[in-house]
Amino acid sequence: MEWRDQGIVLSVRPHGETSAILEVLTAEHGRHMGLVRGGASRRMKPVLQPGNSLTLTWRARLQEHLGTFTADLVKSRAGMLMEEPMALSGLLSVCAVAGALPEREAHTPLYEALEILLESMEDADIWPAVLVRWELGLLQELGYGLDLSRCAATGERDDLVFVSPKSGRAVSRGAGLPYKGKLLALPGFLMGAQAGGASAQDVADGLKLTAHFMDRYLFAPQERTLPDARRRLVELFERRQAGDGPALGVGGPA
Repeated sequence: MEWRDQGIVLSVRPHGETSAILEVLTAEHGRHMGLVRGGASRRMKPVLQPGNSLTLTWRARLQEHLGTFTADLVKSRAGMLMEEPMALSGLLSVCAVAGALPEREAHTPLYEALEILLESMEDADIWPAVLVRWELGLLQELGYGLDLSRCAATGERDDLVFVSPKSGRAVSRGAGLPYKGKLLALPGFLMGAQAGGASAQDVADGLKLTAHFMDRYLFAPQERTLPDARRRLVELFERRQAGDGPALGVGGPA
């Protein structure tokens, strides 16, 4: 068995003294794992970093085998983000979340959206909102999309500012205010506003929104919780809002 594809590194772990187990999200073959011989070498370590784009060849005697990867670097990203703590945290978070996708199940739109997200991470005004949208897209791709088109209570399409944590449906301001404490905030940038116009509070609300439904639909069925990397990203946003976290140039007032 053999195939070639494009992939994004999600994680790497040592295997023996010289090899590594590589986990990638590929364009046509979904989340896939394989052995990289010599993956622990000085030459390969910079190649097999989370967020890097690779050209991959996978080989195995049988389809169900782990198989081996041959990997060539297309674009390095982790190194460029090392001096940007928030962006690096976002990179590690999205790689950890993608690691919960079903193995060997193709999700090409999600892969393409991840490429867009990673390309945006050099622009601090844009990537946090793009990350939230990618997480919503992940839920949609897996069949758990939220219905933000109209109010669950009244059917109205205007002034939608809340989301029901039970149904995943939008709720208008008028219908939701009496139950505000039980509802999730719906950030305006998810309703068509540009990503660059999202405030830090908008992004924080978006991260809470997607965390709730990813935990419910993606991680809980696997008897897992949100990855530590995803939790740390929220903590960094909370610290920034409190004024003692790393800078983030999200547009709009905080």
